[in-house]
Amino acid sequence: QVQLVESGGGLVQAGDSLRLSCAFSIRTFSTYAMGWFRQAPGQEREFVAAITWSGGSTAYADSLKGRFSISRANAKNTVYLQMNSLKPEDTAIYYCAAARGGLPKNYWETNDYNVWGQGTQVTVSS
Repeated sequence: QVQLVESGGGLVQAGDSLRLSCAFSIRTFSTYAMGWFRQAPGQEREFVAAITWSGGSTAYADSLKGRFSISRANAKNTVYLQMNSLKPEDTAIYYCAAARGGLPKNYWETNDYNVWGQGTQVTVSS
């Protein structure tokens, strides 16, 4: 069974950094594009970042460019989200997701991803 397990969330202060990890339990991890989404209380799940299976191409939500960075280590079956200069509005549950094959055409849409993790809470205090 394919599983994604996020880790690395927590409570931090504004301006701090966090690195989230997502471990992927499938031997063919390298054939999946990966994405990060987040969902704040009372809001819809929104796109954060995505990366191709090779790691050669990435995409970001416009509002997060320059602060967040996605990367992957296929040898470790893991994808990362580095978050810098965190703000209180970054508070949310962060989810990783997998899409079989290349980066989805509509990579910002949740429906284009096949597998989801349970999420990890990130709370940023002011």
